[in-house]
Amino acid sequence: MKECTAQKNLTRCACTYDSCSKKGSCCECLPYHLRMGQLPACAFPKDVEKTYDRSIETFVKTFQARGKWW
Repeated sequence: MKECTAQKNLTRCACTYDSCSKKGSCCECLPYHLRMGQLPACAFPKDVEKTYDRSIETFVKTFQARGKWW
């Protein structure tokens, strides 16, 4: 497995939670959110991500309402 390089990932990280210690570290972020029954910020459109409701339920509702991921 390739090394998780947070500095490189920060350029495309969609997380707006500035104090997150996992920001840009996808190999830490994804398992963390999955354990919490959530998806990471990059799974949501920007307007939904800003609500910090990262639940799978919100993802499904958003996807169904918009008919697309973004």
